[in-house]
Amino acid sequence: MKQQANWSPYDNNGGTCVAIAGADYCVIAADTRMSTGYSILTRDYSKIIQLADKSVMASSGFQADVRALQKVLGARHLIYQHQHNKQMSCPAMAQLLSNTLYFKRFFPYYSFNVLGGLDSEGKGCVFTYDAVGSYERVGYSAQGSGATLITPFLDNQLKSPSPLLLPAVDAVTPLSELEAIDLVKTCFASATERDIYTGDKVEIQVLNAGGIRREFMDLRKD
Repeated sequence: MKQQANWSPYDNNGGTCVAIAGADYCVIAADTRMSTGYSILTRDYSKIIQLADKSVMASSGFQADVRALQKVLGARHLIYQHQHNKQMSCPAMAQLLSNTLYFKRFFPYYSFNVLGGLDSEGKGCVFTYDAVGSYERVGYSAQGSGATLITPFLDNQLKSPSPLLLPAVDAVTPLSELEAIDLVKTCFASATERDIYTGDKVEIQVLNAGGIRREFMDLRKD
C-alpha cells in the first residue's frame, strides 16, 4: 500500500519559555533555537516580545502563528492606546491575549504563550496559556518543548501554593531578583542536556520598576 503524504498547516519549531513572578519584578526567559524535525533553522531567534511598557510575552510552538499573533496583539494595543490615551496594564493584556486565542479556537494559533509583567500595584505577575486561550495567573510557568523537564524542577524549588488554600496565599515567589535569574539559568542549562529543541542561547528579560533589562547566557550548541 502506497504511503499517503500528509500536509499539515502547522509545524512545531520547538523551544522553551519560562517566567517567574517576584514581589516587585518579573523574569521572562526563552532559548533562541528554532528547529523543525531534526534540523536547526536558526540559532539566534528571539521568542520574546515586549507588548507594552509592563507586559512581555514569550511564545513557543509554530513561529509563523506566533508572528501572526504578535501582529494582532500589537494592532489591538495601538487601538487601545488611541482610545484610552494610556498603555495597557499586564492583566488587561492577559485578557486580550486570551480573547485573541479563543477567537481562533476552531483553527487555533499553534502557540504556547507565557505572559509576564507588573500589575497595577507593581507586583510581578505571570499568566500561562494553552493554545485556545484558557489562562491562569500563577507565580511561575514553563511552556514549550522543555516544559515537561523544567516544570517539576520549578515545583520543587518554588512550591506553588494551592489556589484552594484559605486565606489565599500570594502567587509571587519568595526569591530575590538575582536568585530568580540564577534559577532560570539553571533550568535552561539542565533542559538543554535532555531536549534537542532547546539550546544555543537563553535570552532573559527582567521587568521591574526601573524598566526592562536583557541578558543572554550561552547554552550547548549540539
